[in-house]
Amino acid sequence: MGQTADWFLTADERGNPATRIDRRRGADGQAWTDGNLARPLVHGRTYLARLAGLLRELGKDDQIHFTDWRGDPDQHLDDDGTELGPLLAELARRGVQVRGLLWRSHPSHEYSEQEALQLGRLVNDAGGEVFLDERVRATGCHHQKLVVIRHADDADRDVAFVGGIDLCHGRRDDKRHQGDPQPVEMSTRYGPRPPWHDVQLELHGPAVGDVAWTFRERWEDPTPLDHRNPVRARITRKADQPRRPSPLPPARQDPAPVGTCAVQVLRTYPNKHPKLPFAPAGERSIARAYIKAFGRARHLIYVEDQYLWSKEVAKELAAALRRQRDLHLVAALPCYPETDGIFAEQPAKVGREAAVDMLKEAGGDRVAVYDLENEAGVPIYVHAKVCIVDDVWATVGSDNLNRRSWTHDSELTCAVLDEARDGREPTDPGGLGDGARAFARDLRLRLWREHLGRADGDDADLVDPVTGFAAWRETAGRLAAWDAGGRSGERPPGRVTPHTPDPVPRWASWWARPAYRLVVDPDGRPLRLRLARRF
Repeated sequence: MGQTADWFLTADERGNPATRIDRRRGADGQAWTDGNLARPLVHGRTYLARLAGLLRELGKDDQIHFTDWRGDPDQHLDDDGTELGPLLAELARRGVQVRGLLWRSHPSHEYSEQEALQLGRLVNDAGGEVFLDERVRATGCHHQKLVVIRHADDADRDVAFVGGIDLCHGRRDDKRHQGDPQPVEMSTRYGPRPPWHDVQLELHGPAVGDVAWTFRERWEDPTPLDHRNPVRARITRKADQPRRPSPLPPARQDPAPVGTCAVQVLRTYPNKHPKLPFAPAGERSIARAYIKAFGRARHLIYVEDQYLWSKEVAKELAAALRRQRDLHLVAALPCYPETDGIFAEQPAKVGREAAVDMLKEAGGDRVAVYDLENEAGVPIYVHAKVCIVDDVWATVGSDNLNRRSWTHDSELTCAVLDEARDGREPTDPGGLGDGARAFARDLRLRLWREHLGRADGDDADLVDPVTGFAAWRETAGRLAAWDAGGRSGERPPGRVTPHTPDPVPRWASWWARPAYRLVVDPDGRPLRLRLARRF
């Protein structure tokens, strides 16, 4: 166990004794699995094509279970035009057990409730079960994005996917970042086909069982799916959506060990009424895992995040920066909020402005925050949720670095600690004897090469966190200077620019701050934890 326990939560540290995710494996109750193969899938186009290929192979009595924030039945999964809804319906007719939970979203164009209903109707008419799930805290949502594929005749072929990529429009971009041909409507500053950066994690091995258990816990919650709104409940019944799912078959055997990665499945659930039977006071293992990892950070924390706001999150990063004077923080964020309009933008800006100011006060020039843009100068919307600490501990998931994701919405992330070491210098960047781990370092370098405009293998100066930090600053500086100079001459390589958002105007502060705290970034903790300022 050793070094893994130094980074991962124990079952007690998870703080949710009601869940069986750890206890189900036996008396030891180890809160993670060993022997997994973890593969990052960078970009929606890569992930969705991989998913489509695996789904086509399924046959009678195989299973696909999934949860998502949003699902569009006509979303293309590959270059052949394979659509999500018809493919899932075909699988159901083939005898595959198709089960899915989509967030029962607000009835608006942005969140596409009708598309989710259409996807459910299409699959359910074919014999599957895809339902809209409204069992959330007020103003909350189901934000988990997981897919589990189980095979009736061979558990070792089972696979799970966890990450930031929804099964919907706008996500199927690639490394060129020219946007999904099926775009979503966003701020006009992202153009008619918004460029989109995202990451998903593919898992093989025993961790598949933990992801499957997370789905099972939600599916078997006896609370009616539509309990929040009786008017919408009638609409749901008219669409042939039942109030409760049918029982799942017994849990299948976990796959055998197949790789070198320890994987910890982490979740957020709110304290809500009716209570979640598997998390009656909620679960905040995502927040607790980040806090534990930040406590071991010595030289580098790298994050890609859609939001990065809330003082509660920023103070944990700021504390790490103050403790460790050699610690550097690099963050890649979206340049602009996802939607236009004063009432959408200003509360979001309030949260990020406060968080970034707190980080820069703690770390000074050791904190660097960047935006991304493609070669045409169009901002790239950073939707990825990735964190890497000292090339040892890495996470990929659905959660953002904000209070909402840490306490209020349902979220899912996987922390990965690879037994395989990377022998390049520095071989132990944290200086704690943990070494540099292959998964974390390879993922960081792969992302950095793309953002800095490097070819594969051109990363000798990026391996060391200190020289890599300088490379980001130099690349962003050259691009900013070229832009300020009227963009004359050849565009410098790279996609990173300094994050310099417009400040929140004084006239907006008085209403934007309470709107941010109450609506944009609410708190889902029990009162005793709020008062104690603990997770």
